[in-house]
Amino acid sequence: MCLAIPGKIVTILGDNSLSRMGQVNFSGIKKEVSLAYLPEAKLNDYVIVHAGFALSIIDEEEARESLNVFHELEKFEENL
Repeated sequence: MCLAIPGKIVTILGDNSLSRMGQVNFSGIKKEVSLAYLPEAKLNDYVIVHAGFALSIIDEEEARESLNVFHELEKFEENL
């Protein structure tokens, strides 16, 4: 199973749309991801990331709801 994870763009590198990269914060863990599929993405946008590529822009509330579900799943697994 593959999951797409929401994160917040904290830096953007490059101005060519195909090579544009962003540093994305996933609840305190920062990773560089490709922004090639989202040329309209800007600083502080929340994006869904899968396999190193930002796939869509989502609003902050939707991102927080998704992250809360992941945290609940983590707690559930700890209690198994």
